[in-house]
Amino acid sequence: METINLSFDEKWDKIMECDRSYDGLFYTAVKTTKIYCRPSCRSRKPKKMNVEFYRTMSECEALGYRACKRCQPEIKDCPQMDLVRKACEYLINHSTKRVVLQDIAEHIGVSPFYLERLYKEEMKVTPREYLEKIRLDKAAYLLAATAKSNLEICFEVGFHSPSNFYKAFRKYKNCSPSEYRKNKEHQNVTN
Repeated sequence: METINLSFDEKWDKIMECDRSYDGLFYTAVKTTKIYCRPSCRSRKPKKMNVEFYRTMSECEALGYRACKRCQPEIKDCPQMDLVRKACEYLINHSTKRVVLQDIAEHIGVSPFYLERLYKEEMKVTPREYLEKIRLDKAAYLLAATAKSNLEICFEVGFHSPSNFYKAFRKYKNCSPSEYRKNKEHQNVTN
């Protein structure tokens, strides 16, 4: 399996959101409790400084962590969820490129029709909607963490048209990229 291209802070955001779509792509290990969990675990969240991320359960267990009793990461999902996870992994790693359903389907070895139906069933969104969410999450992260221009961020995260970027960002975050950045800067100043 491939390694997913997410920073520590991006993974942290996913566990704070309890995002089920990242389950199996990485595991959260808490140094103080010696427990590892899925990203979607609903247990009380640890302090950020006590968290480490690992690619596999075997890495966690080799370092002395035990599986969480609440989210039970050691219990394997159904085979369909494994296909969905592979599709998610592909989308995350190729989010900055032009991606079509056929590419994803060929990568995981199923038909585009089956992939879209299965994906929608399991994730409640289409692969295209999920890809847009990945790009917008990355854009939000870059807006808050860097001084790059909105246009630079637009192209860096994989949008090919600034108008599509602004429209999608407004729909997803209920504000423009500039307003989002100002709000984040204001929050950082007051905290």
